[in-house]
Order: sequence, then structure tokens, then C-alpha cells
Amino acid sequence: MRYAFYLTPDEDHPLTIAAANWLGGNPFTGETTRLEAIGDFDAAELRALTADPRRYGFHGTLKAPFPLAAAKNEVQLLAAFDGFAEECASFEIPEIALTQLGPFFALVPAADCPELQALADETVRRFEPFRAPLAAADFSRRRPDSLSDVHRGNLLSWGYPYVFESLQFHMTLTGPVPAERQAAMKALLEQIFAEFIGKPLAVTSLALFTEHARGAPFTVHSLLPLGGTSKRKMA
Repeated sequence: MRYAFYLTPDEDHPLTIAAANWLGGNPFTGETTRLEAIGDFDAAELRALTADPRRYGFHGTLKAPFPLAAAKNEVQLLAAFDGFAEECASFEIPEIALTQLGPFFALVPAADCPELQALADETVRRFEPFRAPLAAADFSRRRPDSLSDVHRGNLLSWGYPYVFESLQFHMTLTGPVPAERQAAMKALLEQIFAEFIGKPLAVTSLALFTEHARGAPFTVHSLLPLGGTSKRKMA
């Protein structure tokens, strides 16, 4: 079992619904749906190009997936989650943009968002005591020799290279897209997510995702409103 702290809109948010339809998977319900051909992309190509983000579920990472430390249990993690969510205030990302990160496409903040950075930083710190040490296989999977000194240090200290000043918050929409298909993919995503690109996105909750076995789809364990935990939203 691995846990991860992600940002994702509420289950009934239009962006959640649009992303679930695009990816063919909903992390709140665990359901997958058949993808249909769109534009000049056939169903098989779309399914292949969205395989990775479909498994992880539509989200932006705050604390990357981790197994629990030996001295911790899920009850303790959930109690800490309750307290943390109650302390944090909701905020708004002023504008969402579609961008290309290498061969991948994602929705990102159009400009720096200090409130988002602060939430991400504190999430990493607060839940670090719950993270088991990084296994050798997971360390190797990150190809540490190819990382910068800062990223390698983050991997060793926090179990993930892209934290704090190295964070580039993104909500992934595709896996790697071949170079010859990137222009068509960009145009398609601009069409599908037009309702959200260039608009603000309210951040009102924090999600705990779980992966029940390595390689299994991630699903929403619970979603807590920021600034109060009177209602736990369970997947």
C-alpha cells in the first residue's frame, strides 16, 4: 500500500468530470470508461497516450507516493490529515494554463502561486514522519545519476526529487507524446479543456490517494476541505 497527498477538484467539479472523460478513468469511483476516437486520434492511440495519468488519477502532486513507516499506521495518518487540513486555508490559483513539459502535456498555474507553494512545502514536511525510507529499487528508478545535485539531495532527504524550490506543480493529461503528434495533441487539449484554460481554479480541499498494490490504479481514499474537517468525503 502506498499513500500520496494530491490536489484534485471535488468529485462533481466540472474539471474532474472533464479529466475523467479525457483519461477514461475516475479516481473517486475507480471506474474506467471506454475512450472514443477524437479528431485524428483513434481510441487505441488515445488509450496508450493517457495510460500513465489514468493509473495515477487526475491530480497535482504535493507529496509523492510513499509506503507507511514501520512505526506508523493508517489511523495515525488520517488523524494527522484531519488536523493538517483544518489548519490550512483555501485559496485560488489565479489562472490555469495548458503547457508541454518535455513530451508530456499538463495543466499548470500560469504564474507563481505563493499559496500553492506554501501548501506543497508544508505537506511535504508535515507528513515526512509517515514515509518509509525509499527502497533501493525506487531510488534506482529515479535514475539518480541523471539528477542535479539539488534533485538528488531531495530524493535522498524527502523521497522525491521535485519538492520545495524544485516543485513544478502540474496536473498531468498525457504520457509522453511522440514529437510528430505533439501539435495535434496540443490543439485537441486546448479544445477539450477550453473551459478551464485561462481561468482561475479554487483550491478548497486536499486529497489522500492510495495505491493498494504496486502498479494498481490510484484511488481517492478521502478528500478533506481546507479550513475545517466537519465532513470527510470518502471515495
